[in-house]
Amino acid sequence: MSTWIAIGATVLGCYAVKLAGLLVPAGVLERPLVRRLAALLPVALLAALTAQQTFADGHALVLDARLAGLAAAAVVLLLRAPFLLVVAAAVVVTAGVRAMGG
Repeated sequence: MSTWIAIGATVLGCYAVKLAGLLVPAGVLERPLVRRLAALLPVALLAALTAQQTFADGHALVLDARLAGLAAAAVVLLLRAPFLLVVAAAVVVTAGVRAMGG
């Protein structure tokens, strides 16, 4: 039963956050600081998520095949390749390094 309570609380919380976002006055969203934060925040969150998924295993810091995949993705990204090619390069390099025992 506590699982359903948690699900219900999560649903209500998500709805409240969505509603709060819709109730923000348009004047606040037009401020330069808010516009800049809105543009930079997703990039920062995605970078943090990528770093956490690449270098962490539980509470330990690890350097393994995922680092090689991330490096390959960065190289392909610098070459301005399409996003799917970036992902494919990361997957192939990570799988290759793991296959070699890394």
